[in-house]
Amino acid sequence: MFNGEIKDEFNSLIELTDYLRDEMDCIMYLSKKRWGDNTVCPHCGCEKVYSFSDGIRYKCSHCRKQFTVKVGTIFEGSKVSLRKWFIAIYLITSHKKGISSYQLAKDIDVTQKTAWFMLHRIRYALSQADLDIELENDVEIDETYVGGKNKNRHWNKKVKHSQGRSTEDKTPVFGMIERNGKVIAMVVPDVKGKTLKDIIRRMVKDTARIISDEYIGYSGLEKIFRQHVYVQHGAGQYVIGDIYTNTIEGFWSIAKRAIIGIYHCLSPKHLQRYFDEFTFRYNTRKMKEGERVNKMLSLCYVRMTYQNLVYG
Repeated sequence: MFNGEIKDEFNSLIELTDYLRDEMDCIMYLSKKRWGDNTVCPHCGCEKVYSFSDGIRYKCSHCRKQFTVKVGTIFEGSKVSLRKWFIAIYLITSHKKGISSYQLAKDIDVTQKTAWFMLHRIRYALSQADLDIELENDVEIDETYVGGKNKNRHWNKKVKHSQGRSTEDKTPVFGMIERNGKVIAMVVPDVKGKTLKDIIRRMVKDTARIISDEYIGYSGLEKIFRQHVYVQHGAGQYVIGDIYTNTIEGFWSIAKRAIIGIYHCLSPKHLQRYFDEFTFRYNTRKMKEGERVNKMLSLCYVRMTYQNLVYG
């Protein structure tokens, strides 16, 4: 039962559900996590607010608007109980490869459509984790492609010239990873040199050493950063001392195992959300499961509507 204290971590789902036993416990926990002892109006930022006797609603003395702790969060407008939301957050952040909407629907007793929307709201919150991240030191860069293999398609659905770095039938994703640090993965419109270099400039400090393969699109990076070294995969060259791209390729492997084993088929429209999930899980790999839940709750103060998700 919630005793007014924010737990540093939950070591198991049972511990989470024992501590937050009902909806009121969850409301009080989220309120404590969000505001501490001073409730703030999410509409105007005023700290002078009045609480209703139900312990759920508040009214601002400045803008006169009513609100609850859910307003301005991923939970706003949802009819799903906060307790189910907290369980969903625990499951998506603790499962090594994520959880499908079908499985989540069974686990928390909601429809698959509701579970799908919940997971995308959670992924949207996860995307806020490292907005200001800037990589440094040794940074490996690489691209990967998400989509079915051409050889496995029916003859009348095969795409010509789909080998190599072709984006005719696949969605390109560009990745950058700081060794022993964090990873950034972005869905990109193409893998042209200008496109990738603009991203690298924005996300990596110019004092970094860039490590890549021999792709010609990366040429010229040595003029922008401290150093640019590469391995020639085409010539069977994969490791030269500490020059390799095994770290970023390992991340691609983790992401693709999740796609193949859990999600199966991802649309290009929502692909970035899934990579936001993969990068969050990788970047918090040194945290315990319960710590990730609190980290996630600190990111939930953003709003995504179903209209924006589906039609935005």
